[in-house]
Amino acid sequence: MPTEKPRILITNDDGYHSDGIIALEAALHDLGDVYVVAPASEMSGASHSLTLTRPLRIRQIDERHWTVDGTPTDCVTLAVNKILPPEKLPHICASGINHGPNLGDDATYSGTVAGALEATILGVPGLAFSLTASRDPDFAESVRIARAITERAIADGLPPSTLLNVNIPKGVPNGLRVTKQGFKNARPIITEHIDPRGKPYYWIGELREGFHAGGGTDFEAIDAGYVSITPMRSDLTNHSAIEHLRGWNCEA
Repeated sequence: MPTEKPRILITNDDGYHSDGIIALEAALHDLGDVYVVAPASEMSGASHSLTLTRPLRIRQIDERHWTVDGTPTDCVTLAVNKILPPEKLPHICASGINHGPNLGDDATYSGTVAGALEATILGVPGLAFSLTASRDPDFAESVRIARAITERAIADGLPPSTLLNVNIPKGVPNGLRVTKQGFKNARPIITEHIDPRGKPYYWIGELREGFHAGGGTDFEAIDAGYVSITPMRSDLTNHSAIEHLRGWNCEA
């Protein structure tokens, strides 16, 4: 546990004014010095993207709150390298609480997960919290769980370069399960429409058809009413494929 008062950075991808981030800050405010750096508007699906093609603007609300007109990754990068002074770098970064799940493959699209991931790349342990109820979310249980996990992570630490992707079911959970990332059964649904000027535009959607069962995945935990805690890292290497590829006889 830090010998000084813990510093907690909070971000999200639903935007600065979302109910989830307000609830998360309220739950963590007395665990340490809390700083909020969040997107000025919704950035759901932004994934781990940095804004490189235009300048970014930071707006300071007060001494503990800032908005950035960019992605969650932008927010964490600017918080650690620009907004917070070096002597006030966070001990942990909590991202969320997301309005909706970030399970399995969808974690790769998630701005919520990306905020926590960017923190780990910058040397700060990351926690990503998502409530699986997308409509009319009740954060009572999720804030209790987020507080307990954050408190434990501050006290015990996390392995280097590790984030926890925490998904919380609707209602009162049956308990907690440490899980691995699962895989969904889904197919894209793309609809075409015509705007008032006669130009086509498209909406990308998805038809969900369940998930691949077996092996203690995040999907299975949520389906059974448990909180899913999946340890993740930025290393995307498929280590089991290395030996197979070494057998290839490809000329450089």
